[in-house]
Amino acid sequence: MPSPSACAGPENEWAGVTGPQRREDLSDLEGYHSPQVDVAVRLNTNESPYPPPPEFFEAWTAEVSRASAHRYPDRAARQLRSALGEFLGQPSGRLFCANGSNEVLQTLLLTYGGPGRTALVFEPSYVLHAHIARITGTGVVTGERRPDFTLDPDTAVRLVEDHDPDVVFLTTPNNPTGMVEPRETVEALVERITVRAKPGVLVVDEAYAEFSPWSAIDMVADGVPLVVARTYSKVWSMAAFRLGFGVAPETIVDELEMVVLPYHLSVPTQVAGTVALRFTGDMDSRVSSIMTERDRVGAALAALDGVEAFPSGANFILFRVGGHPRTPGAAADGQATWEGLLEAGVLVRNFARWPRLDDCLRVTIGRPEENDAFLAALKEVLAS
Repeated sequence: MPSPSACAGPENEWAGVTGPQRREDLSDLEGYHSPQVDVAVRLNTNESPYPPPPEFFEAWTAEVSRASAHRYPDRAARQLRSALGEFLGQPSGRLFCANGSNEVLQTLLLTYGGPGRTALVFEPSYVLHAHIARITGTGVVTGERRPDFTLDPDTAVRLVEDHDPDVVFLTTPNNPTGMVEPRETVEALVERITVRAKPGVLVVDEAYAEFSPWSAIDMVADGVPLVVARTYSKVWSMAAFRLGFGVAPETIVDELEMVVLPYHLSVPTQVAGTVALRFTGDMDSRVSSIMTERDRVGAALAALDGVEAFPSGANFILFRVGGHPRTPGAAADGQATWEGLLEAGVLVRNFARWPRLDDCLRVTIGRPEENDAFLAALKEVLAS
């Protein structure tokens, strides 16, 4: 074996070696990225505009300081699952906790997806459903939403019948459109998946459920092929902690625990999730204030000429510049608007060139002063 110094030089026996080759089925895959730009107003990633209360950090720090840092964390996250189950009105055995809701989705696809299996998504929706499916070797079947981004329940059920997917993803409120799916749509999909000969599972992604008028968590029961994925990132102001969870029948939770990496959830994260539940009043207050601001911003967007704002049950609003899908070859007004907002120090999420989302941008609801800055900048950009 050559010495390190030999390997360091430009002329060594390893020259020309290209390294390992990634899987061919990943050759067209692009990474999932959201710009992290240092601007005065950052409203592009649906984070909470407010940090956790100081009392949270005091309690969390005290708990973590007593932890045995030389020992692995509780693999089963029993204390967190017990507290979370009590908060949700579900037995702890139906709770699966992970590093953000994305790890919940990944573990589900590692368990029930994979080569020779398929996942059904309804586009446009949360891009990581299809992205993680492809990473895990799972085939992707794409169902279409209506032009107004609503989902026809009969079409959704028919796609399940026609393609017999192993995993079905439904996001409500939907990201990036903000649409809230009716309970009847979830019930219809659960019923169709339950009665078919091939077992499958419906995954309802509820990352923004606290802003929505209803939740599917009360539909979760043993024997029902339903998983509800949630996150602490939004209303709990804990995006930096990376904590999410799934609510599912105990048999599904047991199978997920067999697949997920051991000791995957750190002690500081487990403690944060448990301590946060002591501050539900703060959470409720923030949800209320953000919803009030969402309605105010939505009304202001709707009043602007050339802007189409879509109804939202989340902490963000999708809007289209130009008021209608552009014709092929026409100028992308959304792209120019996004660039103009960025120059004005306001960062929103750019979907202007995404399939089905021509000229659409998404703004996270921030603090009142941030929302005012966004609206003022948007008016100036549109006027110019």
